[in-house]
Amino acid sequence: MRVLVVEDDPEVGALVKETLEGELHAVDWARDGEEALGLLLAFPYDLVILDLGLPRRDGMRVLKELRAEGKAVPVLVLTARDSLEDKVEGLEAGADDYLVKPFHLRELRARARALLRRAGGGASNRVEVGRLALDLRGKRAFWEGREVELTPKEWQLVEYLALHPGRFFPREELLEHLWPGEASVDPRSLDAYVSRLRRKLSEEAIETRRGLGYRFLG
Repeated sequence: MRVLVVEDDPEVGALVKETLEGELHAVDWARDGEEALGLLLAFPYDLVILDLGLPRRDGMRVLKELRAEGKAVPVLVLTARDSLEDKVEGLEAGADDYLVKPFHLRELRARARALLRRAGGGASNRVEVGRLALDLRGKRAFWEGREVELTPKEWQLVEYLALHPGRFFPREELLEHLWPGEASVDPRSLDAYVSRLRRKLSEEAIETRRGLGYRFLG
């Protein structure tokens, strides 16, 4: 299944992402409301884990705009807002479930499974971007119809870039995505993985631009 985690707290976001990936889900992580809404309108998801206190666009606004666009993806609100009024507002705005922080990971997993069962998993696990096709569930990549063998880190990188085609990612964001919380990672490690992907896909597949970072062109 394909899940979007919307959380600006790096520790909580990394923990939720790791937990859901342990359930064999393909997980994207948006760190603000603008990014989240853009992803939700562009790609199919089976489940959204949504914080409310987000930068750039509040989570409640994201939820209301998502429903106004007719998107029926299940949404589990995960927030520190624990008043009855907040819960009622969230559910009436279109949330399918509401979990208050701090939370237990077992409960998060159980609620996520319940929402996915209820929804029936309608979103596709295959994404095509230009000459690249990704099997998100099987973590397999195909370039021009030919399967490409990728290491786990190579898969993480190409999946992250390809799910946001045309967008530049700063080096720091990609380092955090590949090695969350590891401040001692050599930044040159990212360059090495980009070079490997270019050799396996195409030299033109990933563009580097000084001051902006990297983006996937396909």
